[in-house]
Amino acid sequence: MTRRPAERIAPRRSRSILLCALLLATALGGCGGDQDDLRQYIEEVKARKTKDIEPIPQIKPYETFLYAPGARRDPFANAPAQKPLTGELGALIDPRRNREPLEEFPLDSLRLVGTLKIRDQKYALIRDPTGVVHRVTTGNYLGQNYGKITAIAETEINLREIVPDGFGGYLERQATITAGEQP
Repeated sequence: MTRRPAERIAPRRSRSILLCALLLATALGGCGGDQDDLRQYIEEVKARKTKDIEPIPQIKPYETFLYAPGARRDPFANAPAQKPLTGELGALIDPRRNREPLEEFPLDSLRLVGTLKIRDQKYALIRDPTGVVHRVTTGNYLGQNYGKITAIAETEINLREIVPDGFGGYLERQATITAGEQP
């Protein structure tokens, strides 16, 4: 009796499958190793005391405010220092005028750090956001809204700005820079 080719191959397959299973079991057995440190950490976490969650704060009811005008100004009226200006911006300012160094900074970033008086002329010392101190006088410009200095006092500078009104025109607005530290 002669063996068929299929019968000769079958024992080889079974040996190779058995060998693969043995290698897989050995490999997986190595993964099971010592897990005592993991179990110890889990026990430590479970043993920690829990902290109570703070309750949600109570919301206070809104208190209404009754506005009694009396001597107060009307909050919906335009401020008296603002007057509507008509025309194009170029007609309101001198377009040929060279811009001054302090006109590149927003007005709220400039600080008054001191004043001087030289031969009856008042000067203000302004610190820009870069830390440079500039000397200005009445008639100089500063801020990004064409602010022109109108008065210099010990603790403040008054100026007039020209700002858009949101309707295609412009407003003339009074502004002040006071003495103080830069934020």
